[in-house]
Amino acid sequence: MHIEQNVIGTHNVLEAMRKNDVDEIVFTSSSTVYGETDVIPTPEDLGPLEPISLYGSSKLSCESLISAYCHTFDMRSVSFRFANVVGPRSTHGVTYDFVQKLKEDSSKLEILGSTPGTSKSYFYISNCIEGMLFGTRNAEQRIEYFYLGSEDYVNVKQIADIVCEEMGFEEIEYHWIGGENGDKGGWKGDVEVMLLSLEKIKDLGWSPEYDSAESIAKTVRALID
Repeated sequence: MHIEQNVIGTHNVLEAMRKNDVDEIVFTSSSTVYGETDVIPTPEDLGPLEPISLYGSSKLSCESLISAYCHTFDMRSVSFRFANVVGPRSTHGVTYDFVQKLKEDSSKLEILGSTPGTSKSYFYISNCIEGMLFGTRNAEQRIEYFYLGSEDYVNVKQIADIVCEEMGFEEIEYHWIGGENGDKGGWKGDVEVMLLSLEKIKDLGWSPEYDSAESIAKTVRALID
């Protein structure tokens, strides 16, 4: 699925651009291209890139294809490596899952992994769109990369607490059921800590409006409405 939707799909777009003399592309990449890293917050120029998930490897493959096409066919690109984007139309992810589980059974909450879970940055969709528009307008290089996310992170337990509070539930019992990726992670390829450095795009004049907790809370309110 990742190969077909990401790598082959991106190649098809690039080929269509080449054949029709379209010379600019904006690409939605992911922080997962880095895999696990000890450099937190993580800057855009950190290397080598060693994704630990098939999804992350497919996004990195897309970035490589874009770079090759830009150099070979005089194209320009802006790639955005996102934190976890959340918002009203979420259809998956930890926040969405918690809301759906508590709608079905408000007596307990089953959580993949072990307490307190992974720690990651969460980014509200309106901030994401604003950041992409700003970065695209202000890109300076032929092949440009920007991180987009919030400037902090929350762990899975904190997300559960926010969801319960926004839904009006008190003293919900959390059932941690373990996972496949070490002490905290839920599945193979699940990065334990993710926080992106936003200094590059902030130096150009943009910063996010909401932090991770606010992004989660706004998402919960939208989902329950």
